[in-house]
Amino acid sequence: MMNTRTPTALLVAGVAIAGWTLSAQTEPPQKVAPAKQAPAKQVKAAYARVGSVERLAPGLDALVSSNAVIEQLACGFTWTEGPVWMPGGFLLFSDIPTNAVYKWEEGKGASEYLRPSGYTGSTPRGGESGANGLTRDSGGRLVLAQHGDRRVVRRESNGKFAVLAEYYRLRRFNSPNDLVFDSRGNLYFTDPPYGLPKGMEDRDKEMPFQGVYKVWKNGEIELLTPNLSRPNGIALSPDEKKLYVAVSDPAKPVIMVFDVPAKGRLGEGRVFFDASELARTKKGLPDGLKVDRNGTLFATGPGGVLVLSPEGQHLGTIDPGDVVSNCAWGGDGSVLYMTANHCLCRIKTLTRGRP
Repeated sequence: MMNTRTPTALLVAGVAIAGWTLSAQTEPPQKVAPAKQAPAKQVKAAYARVGSVERLAPGLDALVSSNAVIEQLACGFTWTEGPVWMPGGFLLFSDIPTNAVYKWEEGKGASEYLRPSGYTGSTPRGGESGANGLTRDSGGRLVLAQHGDRRVVRRESNGKFAVLAEYYRLRRFNSPNDLVFDSRGNLYFTDPPYGLPKGMEDRDKEMPFQGVYKVWKNGEIELLTPNLSRPNGIALSPDEKKLYVAVSDPAKPVIMVFDVPAKGRLGEGRVFFDASELARTKKGLPDGLKVDRNGTLFATGPGGVLVLSPEGQHLGTIDPGDVVSNCAWGGDGSVLYMTANHCLCRIKTLTRGRP
């Protein structure tokens, strides 16, 4: 996460929806108006509809319906991040500056779920202190990348945090940012400096690089690469043979792809998608990303969520009208939830997320 939010203040949006409505009409985010009531037999109420879907190649039509709409589910947060769908049928997401995790549930809206989320100390500190990326393990337990405490933790059933990663060779991490499990229970995560009060120049920064790491199921921590300037979002291909890492460096905004070795550091990798041209005219940088069951990337970046084919072709962009930090599959696996600056949004797709 690189915080590129604007200071716009927004309000809580909408109430529960009983079914998906199909209209392509959109409105600018700063002028969102409640959607018109549909007949009672179709829906009880509707969320505000925002943004638009930009179609750049025919391949997008098989992934996102031409009449799909973007719904704004809740607003009023400071900077949203890290959405994850939980086994109980609800979504969790971070509000990093307020050091909280929120829960969103259909028909109930958003409510505070966990505070503190990323900084548990008592000494006041600046910067982005809350949890950033969220995921869950094979047992359905919440796993958090904690900015303020500079570690990766798992939340136990008693509410306490079990530390999964805090040091590498006796040095504290910068501020773990985003994370993903493989099917064997090994955990990959990125470690840029965004959670430190003064970022790269912070005097408490102990790592001389910004790393990508792997926490083996037995607890061993391995540095996969120290060579990315601002590693951020991270995801695995469906066969787990490729690792994608978003680099949120304004000087070189790219998404990298690496072959995953059985053990040891990643190779040099290659640029999967270069967002430099988009970044010249649109807000946002490569940030969180997710993969569908066929290997298509849904990657947040300049202009919204970039839909990229397994070969790296830009098929189109899902734009909720504001800077998008991250996304996650939820519901039956076909609903893409997006954390967009002060808000939480979603869109129904024709594909499903990586199992």
